[in-house]
Amino acid sequence: MSSASQESLQPQRAQELLDRIEKNVHRVIVGKERVVRLALAGLVAGGHVLLQDLPGTGKTMLARALATSVGGTFRRIQCTPDLLPSDITGSSIFNQKDLSFDFVPGPIFANVVLADEVNRATPRTQSALLEAMGEGQVTVEGTTRTLERPFFVVATQNPAEFHGTYPLPESQLDRFILAAEMGPPTGAEAMEVLARREHGDPIADLSAVVNIREVIELQEACLRVVAAPAIRTYVVALLDAIRTRPDVLLPASMRSGVYLQRAAQAWALFEGRDFVLPDDIKLLAGPVLAHRLGMRGRGKAADMLGEIVTSLPLPPLRQH
Repeated sequence: MSSASQESLQPQRAQELLDRIEKNVHRVIVGKERVVRLALAGLVAGGHVLLQDLPGTGKTMLARALATSVGGTFRRIQCTPDLLPSDITGSSIFNQKDLSFDFVPGPIFANVVLADEVNRATPRTQSALLEAMGEGQVTVEGTTRTLERPFFVVATQNPAEFHGTYPLPESQLDRFILAAEMGPPTGAEAMEVLARREHGDPIADLSAVVNIREVIELQEACLRVVAAPAIRTYVVALLDAIRTRPDVLLPASMRSGVYLQRAAQAWALFEGRDFVLPDDIKLLAGPVLAHRLGMRGRGKAADMLGEIVTSLPLPPLRQH
């Protein structure tokens, strides 16, 4: 391994790259620092991100700005009820000249894929994303094709009460490492958005600030971040506390615990650390776990998680 590659895997170098990406995204996205960092953390952790909120809150713009900032290939899938699985994965077209079938890759074959309004697609079409998100590959007509690294899906979702939506199944929700809501802008943020859009769309002038190789190195740096045994004990205690709650119908899976640890590893890099702190777990418990929990009655998963995180004792950590 070259010295340049070794340097890029250091936490301080990772922090510099992440700061560069964040600043570039904020040339387009006003405010929303937490949501931007969560989305970027999902990429660094090697997962996929679900953005939830009302239309017009900047979900698609955030996905486009993030994709542009990290370079690589970008494809957008506008999900509609008549979208077919082959519209995502691709299909074979008959070549009359050679009298053979040629495979034409679908939009899933890109480094960053935006699945816009994913819950407007039918369950059959939604399932076309499952293998790609879970395994990094797609199988079309009996042939398995590996997707190029990095592979990152940013899906946007409309509220369930909107007309023409199909709820995402639990198995698909579980494939998203975290979910976030954009939320309404403050008065000052709204004024700034209007000012930036007065003479055009700022994303038209946005360019990449890192390359695909550096994104892969960030993902490798994430895997080098240490989660001490006390951190793992804390994650297990958190999952156990969720399971014992009577208002929880569908508890957190073991995959969600793995994702919580991985997201915390990525979050540590934003601070230039090579180790996870309990505060990282506390901060990410809601974004990583809430969207995959099933609640009884009208209870909200985010509120329940807030109660558990507040009451659960923090583990003692040795000095690193």
